Amino acid sequence: MRLSLFVILILSSASAGFAQTAPELGPGAEIPSVDDLDTLIPETDEDQPAVVASDEAVEPTKLDALFASLKQAQSDAVAERIARQIQIQWLESGSDTVDLLMSRAGAALKGEDLALALDLLDVVVTLSPGFAEGWNRRATAFYMQQDFARSLVDIERTLALEPRHWGAMSGLGIIQRRLGHDDRALETFKSAVEINPGLSNARESIEALEKAAEGEPA
Repeated sequence: MRLSLFVILILSSASAGFAQTAPELGPGAEIPSVDDLDTLIPETDEDQPAVVASDEAVEPTKLDALFASLKQAQSDAVAERIARQIQIQWLESGSDTVDLLMSRAGAALKGEDLALALDLLDVVVTLSPGFAEGWNRRATAFYMQQDFARSLVDIERTLALEPRHWGAMSGLGIIQRRLGHDDRALETFKSAVEINPGLSNARESIEALEKAAEGEPA
């Protein structure tokens, strides 16, 4: 997969110390935020109807149908509703213990208690190594620490388990951009938008990167 190759290339070209000295995007660059990697999917949503029975495994064909509908969404509002259904299904680990750990880790991330979040998520990925959202959430914790090397490894694991994970792709694009790999970031953001056309932040990043490539002010 091309995105995995991007991760490998970045890791092979970065020194072991780049997690300690994180390059900036330039003037106005923002401190890494928990919202950047689109990781904290709310466990409940009062504004949205229930979309999947919690006691049933999601059939791959149903998930595939949702992704097909998402790709064809005619507006951001429609895309957001469909994406929400997919995200809720991504949260279903199949384990009450893992679900509880994920909930507590989410609260820790929101409270910026990164040490606690990482302790909890280490257990999550150990108990359920095939649960993509566990790796994605831990990638966010590492990202917030500006430990981009470990974040990239967990993003790669997420994408290996769920190649259509637009949140992990967006996170990869953000890190690539922070590390100065603008060409790779542009392609990654385009891949994410191809899957989920409702990603307004990714679309804005694509526009800014294309303008920069053409020598125009972003």
